[in-house]
Amino acid sequence: MSVEMIGWIAPRVASEIVSPAGPPFDPEVIAHTAKIHEAAGFDRVLVGYFSNAPDGFLISAHAATVTTNLGFLLAHRPGFIAPTLAARKLATLDQLTRGRLAVHLISGGNDADQARDGDHIDHSARYRRTEEYTKILNQVWTNPKPFDHHGEFYHIRKAHADIRCFQEPRIPLYGGGGSDAAISALAPHIDTFMLWGEPLAETKAFMAKVRRAAGSNPISFSVSTRPILGKTDGQAWDRAHGILAEIKRRTGGLPLRQPENIGSQRLLNAAASQEVYDSCLYTALAAASGAQGNSTALVGTPETVAKALVAYYNLGATSLLIRGYDPLPDATEYGRELIPRVRELVAAEYQA
Repeated sequence: MSVEMIGWIAPRVASEIVSPAGPPFDPEVIAHTAKIHEAAGFDRVLVGYFSNAPDGFLISAHAATVTTNLGFLLAHRPGFIAPTLAARKLATLDQLTRGRLAVHLISGGNDADQARDGDHIDHSARYRRTEEYTKILNQVWTNPKPFDHHGEFYHIRKAHADIRCFQEPRIPLYGGGGSDAAISALAPHIDTFMLWGEPLAETKAFMAKVRRAAGSNPISFSVSTRPILGKTDGQAWDRAHGILAEIKRRTGGLPLRQPENIGSQRLLNAAASQEVYDSCLYTALAAASGAQGNSTALVGTPETVAKALVAYYNLGATSLLIRGYDPLPDATEYGRELIPRVRELVAAEYQA
């Protein structure tokens, strides 16, 4: 069984330790980032969604024009456009990229961020809407005949699309969330459930919970982490401590707002218990940054980190999302030092 390696693309370069520079939308940065990830051997790049950010559909389309094999995991929030229209837009992009598209459904974990786009329904309702939205997407993509839908959020008559996905039977669907509402809404309907890097024991237990909710759906998993590499483990930890110091300098050491989403709360709870788990999972960076997304690191030599990533793979994470604190140089280093080792380890273990 192969492993899918996912990176990150944005319309300008920035991170917790790299200040944004240049315009918020730079086509040259998008093209350069896409080329770096394709050359590094990534299978896909995640195109994020933020209420103040440029449109991810167009970022993906532009990146596709300068690459040949790189896939795109487009983050998409249900609720802001009709699911029938979203299905046609996504199918069109899948045709344009010749089957290089996947969709990451994110319901939204922050009320204030949702409100910026005019959405005011509560957390549980957002996930109920996402479940309904997902069912309609699948219907538009796969139903050969016009169909009606009468649900809590959408009432549709005679929906049908001439445009179909390039991929058969449809575009792959990813999604995530730490709450029971997220699990029950997504697990029966999506292909890959996305997790942030937690300790292995907690990850294994969470995966089991998702599998129970998925029922007969053969769901797979993705785990997202922030690898920090060094020629020796000691050098990697020196770098990690330097990143922590820079994050603290930028935040001024002030108390950070408690995140609303359960996934971030889980990361902070892990960090409150201890800084290092398993072989090299470093949680202090999540605590310092408020765990606003993928924020736990794997620290060590490429060999150490590759083994740590494969430990998640062995639990069922056949997709691994890795993103650096120095985004472009780190992506290049991952392609040279980390991704080949991960693939070699997976091949050795599963061909034996």
